[in-house]
Amino acid sequence: MLQCLILELEMVFSWLNLLAKFGFSNITGIDYSPSAIQLSGSIIEKEGFSNIKLKVEDFLNLSTKLSGFHICIDKGTFDAISLNPDNAVEKRKQYVKSLSRVLKVKGFFLITSCNWTKEELLNEFSEG
Repeated sequence: MLQCLILELEMVFSWLNLLAKFGFSNITGIDYSPSAIQLSGSIIEKEGFSNIKLKVEDFLNLSTKLSGFHICIDKGTFDAISLNPDNAVEKRKQYVKSLSRVLKVKGFFLITSCNWTKEELLNEFSEG
């Protein structure tokens, strides 16, 4: 097993299963929706992965329990936050603060975005 703390944000079907299949352990997935966590849990149980933890968490208002991750994966959460009509600029700043808190120094952040260019993303995350 590859020992690595991995956090995936707001997932239903996710990278977690693939990472577990490749031998990664100590994987955590979060979502603000209890029903999304329940659906993910049923998929993970069906696949037989015991090294994936799921938690109901809002990434913009995290509990203090989440920290020290080597890798953080986002495949749409930042885009969704960016499209929110209620104070999107402030929510993007909070996202960067949350990411800085959960990710270890020199950790890896993998983001998939269909709304931002590479340069725009680098600018958004430059202060974090």
